[in-house]
Amino acid sequence: MELLTTSEAADYLRIGERKLYELVAEDRIPCSKVTGKWLFPRHELDRWVMAGLARPAGMIPPEPPPIVGGSQDDLLEWCLRQSGSGLASLAEGTEGGVMRLLRGEVAAAAIHFHGGAADPNADAVRSMPRLHDAVLVGFARREQGLLLQPGNPRSLHSLADVLAAGARMAMRQPGAGAQMLLDVLLARAGSDMKALNRLDPPCLTGPDLAAAVRTGQADCGIATRAAARAAGLDFVPLAWESFDLLMRQRTYFQPPLQALLHFLQRDGFARRAAELTGYDPHPAGQIRFYQ
Repeated sequence: MELLTTSEAADYLRIGERKLYELVAEDRIPCSKVTGKWLFPRHELDRWVMAGLARPAGMIPPEPPPIVGGSQDDLLEWCLRQSGSGLASLAEGTEGGVMRLLRGEVAAAAIHFHGGAADPNADAVRSMPRLHDAVLVGFARREQGLLLQPGNPRSLHSLADVLAAGARMAMRQPGAGAQMLLDVLLARAGSDMKALNRLDPPCLTGPDLAAAVRTGQADCGIATRAAARAAGLDFVPLAWESFDLLMRQRTYFQPPLQALLHFLQRDGFARRAAELTGYDPHPAGQIRFYQ
């Protein structure tokens, strides 16, 4: 990473040092203070400039509302409340959140794609032709698995057991990350959705699915360890996944998102992740992909 001093950053941006200090004081420019000196990551300055790039009238999309769409997550919702960011949540599943992001209806989308790629989230974003200015920011890694009734009365310890027993399985809607994971696991087992005893209609969020299992409408379903713990259910781990925030470059620098991302660096974030269980908070705030 190339770091610029105050004078170097001012020269690079072609502004006076006084103006640069004003931007720093107003928390409007990416920088870091190290041993009493301000340092400016050059690649972050490039993104900052591009985020404010002027375009002809009619081509500038309106500012999206302060909403994080996409996948539901207990830790994310806690952060939205505690960070003071002013961001609300609209949980509709990964693909639903991406579609709203593309239409300018949300500021960011929480995503967890699954597929054959080594990094499914970055691979999915890279293939989105309408998202030429994407920033993918890490939030956490999450543990996904089978949610089971307390005591696991049907002795379900794997997806193979679910198939063999004909256990009633709660579904998520098409485009939800958990449903993508189920598709991948079924394919690995040489099976498909037709082989499942499915509960209809689909559950729109992980907590909805947990409620279906807890009330006996279903024997099992796929959701996070945190959802299982909150509902008092048994849990069989199946996979760890990357859970990321997708946004446009210009939105990344807006105060609501910056407030949220700064909050992820506080000690309270890691503590809350440990309390909820099933999270690895180390990716929080890392820029995992941009274009």
